[in-house]
Formats: sequence, C-alpha cells, structure tokens
Amino acid sequence: MRCFFLSFLLFSISYSIQAQKTEAFSPDKNIKLEISVNNGNAFYNVSFQNNEFLGQSPLGLVSSVGDFSKNLKLVGSAKEKIQESYKLDRSKVSQVNYKANQLKCIFTNTANDTLNVIFRITNTDIAFSYIIPKSKKNSGNCTIEKEITGFKLPSKSTTFITPQAPPLSGWEKTKPSYEEEYTREATIGTKSQYGLGFTFPALFHVEDKGWLLISETGISGNYVGTRLSDASTDGIYTISFPQEGENNHEGPVTATATLPMQTSWKTITLGKTLKPIVESTASTDVVKPLVKTSKIFDAGRASWSWIVWQDESCNYNDQKTFIDLASDMKCEFILIDALWDVNIGKEKMAELVHYAKSKNVGVLLWYNSNGNWNTAPQTPKNKMNTSEARREEMKWLQQIGVKGLKIDFFGGDKQATMKLYHDILVDAAEFGLNINFHGATLPRGWERMYPNYMTSEAVLASENLVFQQAFSDKYASTATIYPFTRNAVASMDFGPVFLNKRLHREPNKGTIRKTTDAFEMATAVIFFSAVQHWGLTPENLKEKPSYLFDYLKAVPTVWDETVFIDGYPGKYCIIARRKNTKWYVAAINGEDKPKNITVNLPMLKGKNVSVISDGEGQESKFSTIKLNKASFNLELSANGGTVLFMP
Repeated sequence: MRCFFLSFLLFSISYSIQAQKTEAFSPDKNIKLEISVNNGNAFYNVSFQNNEFLGQSPLGLVSSVGDFSKNLKLVGSAKEKIQESYKLDRSKVSQVNYKANQLKCIFTNTANDTLNVIFRITNTDIAFSYIIPKSKKNSGNCTIEKEITGFKLPSKSTTFITPQAPPLSGWEKTKPSYEEEYTREATIGTKSQYGLGFTFPALFHVEDKGWLLISETGISGNYVGTRLSDASTDGIYTISFPQEGENNHEGPVTATATLPMQTSWKTITLGKTLKPIVESTASTDVVKPLVKTSKIFDAGRASWSWIVWQDESCNYNDQKTFIDLASDMKCEFILIDALWDVNIGKEKMAELVHYAKSKNVGVLLWYNSNGNWNTAPQTPKNKMNTSEARREEMKWLQQIGVKGLKIDFFGGDKQATMKLYHDILVDAAEFGLNINFHGATLPRGWERMYPNYMTSEAVLASENLVFQQAFSDKYASTATIYPFTRNAVASMDFGPVFLNKRLHREPNKGTIRKTTDAFEMATAVIFFSAVQHWGLTPENLKEKPSYLFDYLKAVPTVWDETVFIDGYPGKYCIIARRKNTKWYVAAINGEDKPKNITVNLPMLKGKNVSVISDGEGQESKFSTIKLNKASFNLELSANGGTVLFMP
C-alpha cells in the first residue's frame, strides 16, 4: 500500500524546479491556465476552447514578511487531482461532486522568501489563493498590505458590475453596503460612479466568446473583503483593499494572521453561455465547514409587515396580524423588523413568540449591528457588536424561543468587520439562531462554512420598490440581472413577491407596481434565498385568486438542483429548480414589450404541470397541462412572467 501511495504521488505531482512557465487544464481540457514570470513579475492567462478570456494578468502581493510584487522566480510547481463530494442543505443545490485539477506554484523573491499560489480548475471555474508559509525566518504574524492580483479582460468586453460606494455615505452613513445599481453592458475602462472601483461579483460579456464572472470566497475573520479597482487603460482590473473610512475608521485596512497565512479565494467562472455562471458552486467548493453543531436550522418563508406597512406596523397588534398571515400562508416564520424593542418591548415580545409558536410560526427579530460605525438610529442597537452583550442577548432570545435574527447596517469590508460577521454566526449557532445579514457585505462561502447562515441582502433590494418609483419602473429589467450576478454566488435576500397595486398600507398611496402578478410569482423561484421574506399583505388573500397562494404555500426556498434554461441580463431570465422530485420552471421578462420564447424543458416532458401565466393587464391566469414534448412556448407580457410547476 505504501509503495502504491508513493507511486501515486510521483504520478500526480510533477515538479518543474526553476521553470519560469507552467500550465494546467480543466478535467475536460476546455479551460487552459498558463502561469509565467516575465522580468520578475508573475502573471496568469486563461483561455476557454482556445479563446482568450483573460490576458496576461498580474499575480502577487506585498506583505510584512516579504515583497512578492516584483523580482519573483517560479522555482517549482506541483499538480494534483482534487475530488470531493459534499452536501448543502441551504443552497441552490444539495449535492456537489467536486472535481478539480490543482496547480501549486512556488515563487521566491530576492530575499528568498516563499509565496505559494494554489489554483483549482474545474470544467467551469478557476479558484486561486495565496499562502505565505511559516519558516525559520518568518514564524509569527504576517500582515498583507495589498494584492497585486489583476484580471485583464479582452478590450471589447462589456460589464454588469456595481460601483463601490464611499465610506460613511448614504442614509445615516451606512454605506458601503453593496446596494448600488449594475452597469448594463458598459465598456471596459468605463470609470466607476464614485471612482472607487467595483464590488463582487463582477460579470463580463467577453466579446462574442462567452461570459465570465469574477468573485471572492472563503473569508471568515481571516482576511479583508476585497473589490476590483477601475480598469487600467489596457483593461486590467486589480484587487483593492477596504478604504480607511470604512467601519467609521476603526481597524486597519490590511489583513493580519499568524503564519502560515492564506488569503481569500478569488473565483473565475466562465463559459460560452451563462449556464456555468447560474449553476456554479465555486463559492462553496473551496471552503470547509467551520462550526460543528447538532442543532438544526430550518430554512423557509416569512411574512413581513415592514416592507409595505413600514415602521408604523412594528406594534403588537399588527405583528399578531402578520403571524396569522404567516400561518394562513403556511410560512415557517414571521420577520419582526426594527424598533420592536421600543414599540413592543421584551415582555410583550415573549408573548408574541408564544402566540406564533401556537400557530406553528417561528419568529425572526431585527437588530442593528452597531457599535458606532454609522448613525442609523433604529433599535435594538449595541446588542450585537460585542461578545458580552451579544451572548447575553442571544441567551434571552433562546429562552423565549426566537428562531433567528436579521442584523443590519454593517460598516464595510475591513478584517474587523469580517470578524464580526464570523463571531455573530459562531455565537448564534451555539444559541440555535439562524442569521440574515442586511446592509452588509457579499457573503463569501458562508452557506457551507456556517450551519446557521441563511441569507444576506448585499444588493439593491425590494425596499427600493417602496422608496423609489424610478426603481419600481425598471425593476423587471433589474430582476433579470441578479440571477447572473449577485444571486449566482450566494443566497440573496431581495424580499420578493408583491401583489399590492401600490406599495403602501393605504391603497391610494405609495409607489406603483409595474410588474404582473405572474412575474411576482416567478421571482419566488428566480431569486434564491434560504429564507424568503414575502412582500404579501393580508388584503392580498381576499383580492387575488387562491391558486396564487396555493403555489406560494408550497414553493420551496432551498433546492436540490438548479438548471439555467435561457436568458440575457437586463432582458429576460428562465431558470428551472428541483426539490425532491418536483420541478419549478420560472421565467421573467425584463422588457416593456411582450416576448414569445420557445424553451426546451426535458425535465417536464410527459409530466402534468400547473401553469401560472400572464392574463389581462397585471392579472394572471391558471391552467393545467400535460407536456407531451420537451419544447414549450412561453408567452410573456411586458414586465411579465410564467411559472410551470409539478403539483
């Protein structure tokens, strides 16, 4: 056995000592990765089916134990096959069979310090991370001051990316919070709105060659959250660290850890179509679970008064009404939003939790994340920012039977803030609480890393439908961008499904909804979030046909399989998702003109299916059909949608 193991190592690990070039391929050979050193600078190139997707892109970093940005030598490389199967219980898929070819590159600088770069290549993704090893010379802490990492896009590529917001900007100084609008096919080199670069994930249409999505994963409290700079004149986006003003100037902008120190993973998903991007599991493939627990954390659907009825609804009677709504809709939860501590109080909250339990509804409570990193006044605050206060509060929450928390208004992407996310998740897991982050960073692999992580906002979400008519006017188009960008890499708490004609408690006030009812039903599937907070109100159940609510009572929030059917960001999106043996196929039209689209749905061939589709005006219609063939013609109204599902 020992001889076999040694032979396997000799076969699977190859060394190219002193070589200044090396390469590796995806298992199917379609993706080629080339590593080179030119004049002491390290680079990588990526091609797909012999087409260049990333030109000569820089590698390296600057740290307190060595400068790895220049004067580098590629002194060795090692290749290995990686194969792993793992399960997810709160994601867009439940079973992942991960197969990758790994390339480890060993670089040294003029002081003979060592930097390892690990690349993993699947048939759809490349992920890479830097490791600074412990040595006799360097054995303590290491601070990474900046990354040289870059991404050189072909010159005619276009972008779907969101700008980084300035620190301490926005409402009550709560930005940056990943809540900016996406560019729509902007050219490479177009400057970001605030001159601060762009946040992850970043989608690029690579000329006529295909699509590429760049993102980041694998951060707990070990690193900073990074972003992309504005592109250079030759089309290179480089990695930027947080700004000094983030977290209200608290904490450094650098990343520090004990050696050996590993950075986050940067991920690149690419292909001829958008299918690899929608179906990718790159964000969870390269991370590991961090918390062991025997507790079970349930996903599900929630009623939510605040989104339409706003702050005034955070009172005992209105929340009791929405508990009843959750019960009628067979929702697992009710989300009780900000100011509950003032308007309801802890004693009466315990009563509400008891009442909800009698209705088989779990309670989720809102908290302000603060410290002092913004001026948002909503309470409860100063309960989640320190260990002592947090654990005392979570002990009480566990005692009264609260199921989870929505924690809002974080301060940026510094390592101190990333550690706060980690600490909240770890403590909450101990006390049996699931977690939803708002006003927050992009989640980076957290669906696999933490058993109680459910979802995050990190997107321009549904509250803007209430706040801005302009957002509501173009919501249909915006909704068709999210599945290919933000929602492609992690659970996204948008807060979908509205049936009010005007988004206000009073029927003649508020913004006007522009989407059809069928479009709204489709977003329950198009948008993936382990906990979905519906925008429904009690009057909807009296005003709309019962088949809409029968569908919403049964639609899952986590999935066993996700399949991209068709789409184009900003125009339309069609996705199929499976839970157990039942398939749901959802389509939304992002344009204000009707569309007829013929799609191939082999998963529904020969099956009896229910169909919710566009009717007159905003109204929907319902039918049951048997699909005798795989092809199906979707007739989508302007800003409309369709859902096909197995009863």
